[in-house]
Amino acid sequence: MDFSVKRLASDAGTFLSRAVQFAEEKLGQAEKTELDVRLDNLLTKADTRRRWTERLIKQTEVVLQPNPGLRMEGLLYEMLEREAPRHTSNHEQLGECMIDAGHELGPGTAYGKVLIKCGEMEKQIGGTQRKLIQGVTVGFLTPLRNFIEWDSKTVLKEGRLLENRRLDLDAAKTRLKRAQIADAHHAVVYPSLHPVSISCSGSEHAQFDGRRRRTISIGRQKSPDSCWKASVAPK
Repeated sequence: MDFSVKRLASDAGTFLSRAVQFAEEKLGQAEKTELDVRLDNLLTKADTRRRWTERLIKQTEVVLQPNPGLRMEGLLYEMLEREAPRHTSNHEQLGECMIDAGHELGPGTAYGKVLIKCGEMEKQIGGTQRKLIQGVTVGFLTPLRNFIEWDSKTVLKEGRLLENRRLDLDAAKTRLKRAQIADAHHAVVYPSLHPVSISCSGSEHAQFDGRRRRTISIGRQKSPDSCWKASVAPK
């Protein structure tokens, strides 16, 4: 439980840092690391291809099935991975209506014969249209949907991952730059507290900061007091 809380707090801090860095970049208050030109062009092309592929799929579905209700029904069955019920097309319905009318009016009459013949042709048109829809779905829409479902999602995932890593890098660089500016400002305001260096005959160097701690590096000599020289000079 404690590990989960720490992990959640860490993720929240990372997300907040990225959001702050992104906002500062948009406001011009932070520098942004630019991607390689070729990589940026590839990402732009991938995004353009994805958008146009989605539009092509949508418009093709409208042509194949003008009824939005039936399109939504087919999409629902596709999401449930179930076979959609077969619906009679408009041409097939018209053909059946003509055939029924011709039989009722009399197949021996001229009007009845024409209705029956036209009805059969309408049913053939409906069957051909069904084959066209199946062929376009298998040969055209399915590859485009696979591209959106797999390739495009992979590109988007890697692009988001790269953008997150860039934001983390730029956020760290921004914090480092601000810390350096703050240290330089503090050194100007409080010059007496600036770190000083101490040299030793054994090429050992040490620095101590009067504000925090005093550190002295001692060489390998047995008597440390004999190795230090009185060479203390502020930077």
